[in-house]
Amino acid sequence: MSNTTQYQSNITVRLGLLERVILSTLTTLTCCIFLCINIIMLFTLRSKQVFRETSRYILLFNLLLADTLQMALSQLLYILTTSGIMLTYPVCGVLVMFVILITVVSHPLTLVVMSLERYVAVCYPLRHATVITIRNTGLSIIVVWAFCFLNVLIRLILVLQFQFEELKSLQMKSFCSVRTMLPGQLSYDYERAFTCFLFISAGITISFSFISVMVAARKASTDKASVQKARNTLLIHMVQLGLSLASTVHNAILAAVATIVTGSAFIRVVNVLYVLMIIFPRCLSALIYGLRDQTIRPILLYNLCCRLTLTLSSKQKLKSQKIRMQ
Repeated sequence: MSNTTQYQSNITVRLGLLERVILSTLTTLTCCIFLCINIIMLFTLRSKQVFRETSRYILLFNLLLADTLQMALSQLLYILTTSGIMLTYPVCGVLVMFVILITVVSHPLTLVVMSLERYVAVCYPLRHATVITIRNTGLSIIVVWAFCFLNVLIRLILVLQFQFEELKSLQMKSFCSVRTMLPGQLSYDYERAFTCFLFISAGITISFSFISVMVAARKASTDKASVQKARNTLLIHMVQLGLSLASTVHNAILAAVATIVTGSAFIRVVNVLYVLMIIFPRCLSALIYGLRDQTIRPILLYNLCCRLTLTLSSKQKLKSQKIRMQ
């Protein structure tokens, strides 16, 4: 979302108040639904001991936690933009650094670790229990977060090079976004280099894991069902990585769309792309893993439908009581 704010700020004033309210309400409602799904999925992953003591579920929890936080921060920036609220540079800087941190934690790096876990499970099944332990899983998550903190530290150093003392006020004159907080060619070059390095490395790792699993599938001694399941999981990781990469070129896509569509129609396109490219991919993990995994699915469906079931049962009891009173 941080990439869209600079475009929205140029023409938001051209939209009528009613249309702005409708667009904001629909977008926010969609985000809230996805947030509820993710939160219920997180609760599900902490509700049973088997989820808390299995490496792939621990990694999934880390992925969903980062996705949920990023979705919430993106929606916060969206609401601030559509409401026309200008932040101060320190507040915007904190929000932007959190967005950068969580973005890298979520799909690129955690997907890599999850792919390697599947690679070990299929290609080295006898060593899986000794290599993929709870302790090693925790260490891998710590390494992922430490790497992301290092990236944020470098970004912070680039921000501090900006001449803030020349500003008459710390109040921003434009909406909060990564681009407004990280101005200058050096920041732009670093962002491009880091993104290319990150996604190329992640793509190579996931592709290597997928090819290795495919080779293992041809061995007669390998469990075909587990290999097929691992292969499908790695394909999902590739799709998720592609969606995550698409979100990084969101800014370029909007720039291209801006040359074709203008005025209020452009704002509508911005909102649609925001939901499809920024919000929806962050909920995809919960939907895919929650409905695909045979262990998670019944518990997740129960948690999703529990409130509805309780509501319907209470209404039925109330109705039966009224009938008896009559």
